[in-house]
Amino acid sequence: MTPMEQGLGKARVLVEALPYIQKFAGKTVVIKYGGHAMVDPVLKESVMLDILLLHSVGIRPVLVHGGGPEINAMLKKVGIESQFVQGLRVTDAQTMEIAQMVLLGKLNTEMVSLLNRFGGKSVGLSGKDAKLLRAVKKPMQMPNSLGKMEDVDLGLVGEIQSVTPDILNTLLGQGYIPVISPVASGDEGETFNVNADTAAGKIAEALKADKLLLLTDVRGILKNVTDPESLISTISRGEVAMLKEQGVLSGGMLPKVECAVSALDKGVGSVHILDGRLSHAILLELFTDGGIGTMFKSDD
Repeated sequence: MTPMEQGLGKARVLVEALPYIQKFAGKTVVIKYGGHAMVDPVLKESVMLDILLLHSVGIRPVLVHGGGPEINAMLKKVGIESQFVQGLRVTDAQTMEIAQMVLLGKLNTEMVSLLNRFGGKSVGLSGKDAKLLRAVKKPMQMPNSLGKMEDVDLGLVGEIQSVTPDILNTLLGQGYIPVISPVASGDEGETFNVNADTAAGKIAEALKADKLLLLTDVRGILKNVTDPESLISTISRGEVAMLKEQGVLSGGMLPKVECAVSALDKGVGSVHILDGRLSHAILLELFTDGGIGTMFKSDD
């Protein structure tokens, strides 16, 4: 391919992206970032560059990150076995201390540093800052050996009760990119570990975001989980119940689907589930005609 042909290819990409850039300029996009894309340093740079490009064309990105694999690794290093109940990490005081160390001391600062190194203006936060996320101890019940429901103590796992987005609106208004760790405050000063997908959804709701992007380790919603080519590109709010009955929406995808439905009901424009393992997944979903993941949209 000649230099001229390469240049024309880049020009076509920019022309295809132009109407999307115009459409989303000034809009808020909340991105939940986790999974393999956080572990792979090349993919991490790809995600940070995507976010910086969004910011550079006038979009207001807000990044909410997880950190499960890194927390698991650190707990293993200090001899603590990770325990999960229905996908939620049982979090005692020592586990919470290590989770905060990994989320805030390592991952959050790494992402802020990358964004700033690439030319952005980024600020790291936790849900405890400026009363951003308030939570209570999450209740949980499971059937015992006799089939009766019993309470299960998850420790310092929180259920988000309120979001105060003032600090985010201030930072966004001044041109900063907020990067948020999913820990929350309790009424008595406790620190709670909260699900990153849920935190991103609640923050998107509070900001009335135009879009919520959930980066995962799968392509999106598949009609047949064994067939990666059976991707469902678009799901309306009204189709969710039917797809659950058919078993299409099940297992580990259910919390993300519930997050998507709640966000749509609270005024978020659309929710996208993307494969974060794909380089520049965010740009491909937002700025190309085809998109690459599954988009949940309201019925109207």
